[in-house]
Amino acid sequence: MRTEILKIIEGGLSKNPEKVRSYAGLLSEKLRAEGDERFADRIVALINNKSSNSHLVYLDEFSSVPVDQDSRINMVDIWFPNGDKIDLVLPNSTHRRVEEYIAYLEHRSEFIRKGLELPESLLMYGPPGCGKTTIAHFISQKIKLPLLTARLDGVVSSLLGSTAKNIRRIFEYANERPCILFLDEFDAVAKARNDDSEVGELKRVVNSLLQNMDVYNQNNILVAATNHEQLLDPAVWRRFSNVIEVAMPDATEISQLIRVFLRDVECDFIDNPTKMANAAQALAGSSPSDIRVVCYSAVRDMVLAEKSFVTYATFMRRVGINFGKKADREDLVGFLHLYGVSQADISRIMAVSMRQVRNILELKQRGVK
Repeated sequence: MRTEILKIIEGGLSKNPEKVRSYAGLLSEKLRAEGDERFADRIVALINNKSSNSHLVYLDEFSSVPVDQDSRINMVDIWFPNGDKIDLVLPNSTHRRVEEYIAYLEHRSEFIRKGLELPESLLMYGPPGCGKTTIAHFISQKIKLPLLTARLDGVVSSLLGSTAKNIRRIFEYANERPCILFLDEFDAVAKARNDDSEVGELKRVVNSLLQNMDVYNQNNILVAATNHEQLLDPAVWRRFSNVIEVAMPDATEISQLIRVFLRDVECDFIDNPTKMANAAQALAGSSPSDIRVVCYSAVRDMVLAEKSFVTYATFMRRVGINFGKKADREDLVGFLHLYGVSQADISRIMAVSMRQVRNILELKQRGVK
């Protein structure tokens, strides 16, 4: 039982609750085997207790955050799991990888008990706006640990010597409290050291980052995200035991996202397969962030027009303006017609006569603007 006691102390000092729980569980089993069931039951009751005051403890522990000494700006943001549903619309393979990673975290105590104390770090990469930050919040929500987000593009100080210090202070701060450390815009400080365009001081920053990651990874959960994975130093990849690509949504996922973002309002096209297919085609190549902006803009247009539901015509008009960049009236009329909006609806939402709509379409058909 000496080993279990030592491991429990190590877990407590490193603020690793999973390590404490797993070895406390082992200790209770050994005590029970030796006949001390009352003490074993007390240990089990303690490790199974989920105090309603735990959230208040978190709030107290995160009351002060590290700031950049030059700008006095906070270097981290803190988000607490609140029980709200987080919509995660991803390709099936990506969603499966995320769920597998969460399962690894949820079974950490079992791995530890079997001697598998592996770093459960995750690197996500892919285009901007595809949900990497949402995934980080989803993970935090699932495993019920606060998410501490370090925006590394803001950590780079005007005084290069201060950047390594800022990085160290973030890791030290995260290491002292139970949380998930999320390194957003990771490429800002993890660029390849063989890049001749970078000065020597920035290369030393990467060395400092790697050293801090090695120490932190021993007992803590580290998640990072980048839009520019090709810029990362090769040594960085080896620090992550899990890597997930977060890609642009396909047509099916675009349709799902439209339904998610418009679920609180009435729409006349959500249940129309042809119109939804047209909308998904028009939004091909857009990120979930782009789609959210289009949907919310369409809802705003509905409210301003004092209507009770979002029509297909008004939605596609917003697609054309926000995503298609059809600022010119003639181009927007052509766009709406291409995606199946009737001439009558085009006339209504564009505030032009039917004759003007027909003239514009005829000119476009002849190749004349």
